[in-house]
Amino acid sequence: MVEQFSDWDKWKDSLRKAIELGQKIGFEEETIVRIARKIGDLLNLHADPENREQRLIKELWDVADEAEQKILTKLIIKMLKKEEALVKN
Repeated sequence: MVEQFSDWDKWKDSLRKAIELGQKIGFEEETIVRIARKIGDLLNLHADPENREQRLIKELWDVADEAEQKILTKLIIKMLKKEEALVKN
């Protein structure tokens, strides 16, 4: 599973699938953001970034306060949804 996250596109795809699962289950957007933030905290503590994009996210996460982390989480979710919409069109 760890090697799956070394590739940026695979990492984004895994996140996208998790978001889609949350939506299918019926989670509201704020619930998805809250869960994603908690996962971000865990990854920040226990996972070494495998590529430069993940390193950048970790560095931003490390300097961000709680409100900024929430914004960063929302931006990542927004990016993934936009990419998914482009793929579907």
